[in-house]
Amino acid sequence: MNFFSGIKYNLKGLWMGVRTPRLLLLGLLRFVVVAVLTIGLSGVVLAKHADILALLWQQPESPWIVWIWYLASWLLTLLLMGVSAVAAYLLAQVLFAVLIMDWMSRITERLVTGQAAAAPEATLLTQMGFLIRQEVPRNIIPVVLTLLIMVLGWFTPLGPVLTFIGPLTAVIFLAWDNTDLIPARNLIPFGRRFKSLGKTFLFHLGFGLPFLVPVLNLLFLSFAPVGATLYHLDQQGNAGNKSTNSSA
Repeated sequence: MNFFSGIKYNLKGLWMGVRTPRLLLLGLLRFVVVAVLTIGLSGVVLAKHADILALLWQQPESPWIVWIWYLASWLLTLLLMGVSAVAAYLLAQVLFAVLIMDWMSRITERLVTGQAAAAPEATLLTQMGFLIRQEVPRNIIPVVLTLLIMVLGWFTPLGPVLTFIGPLTAVIFLAWDNTDLIPARNLIPFGRRFKSLGKTFLFHLGFGLPFLVPVLNLLFLSFAPVGATLYHLDQQGNAGNKSTNSSA
């Protein structure tokens, strides 16, 4: 699977999602959950922005400095709103959205194969608990890496290059957050799944590239589990064909 295959599967998933009523409903529900949490947390930041700034820097009396204080206050507000959006995404993923993603994946698998998704010898509750726990490292790792790259860009001469690399790193991990659904559901250890990401680097870069398109990225993210499931079903089919050919 190469870079262009990643783009293709993302588009296939979006097309199948909007044409299938159940997937369309779940995708829109996931979008609404993230949007509501983001607006709610951002609203709290805006309402408390003066109090937050007062804890960091009291308004100066000098008219020559006060304009810097106003500029700093709104820069701080924008930064906190950005943090609120990230926190809302992480909170939605861990508490709710991962369940929607897995449900979308199972529906897709049933539509394509005509049967229920294959599952390991474990209860549904065990699988769901495992999936929710996996969201913590799967989301914390990309956020930490992206922030680290941004900070390095601010304090090193490589700023323009790192500014370009940061978003690409983020979309690779966002793509993996979706393609990792089925392996995580099958209770494969995190270390093995993380190593497999390095072997499909270009595919995940292509799959995640549409997430960089403003506004449309929310739509692509909402239906990405569908394309990721189609990718895994094709991978399983190819693996089955290879084993059949080798045995023959």
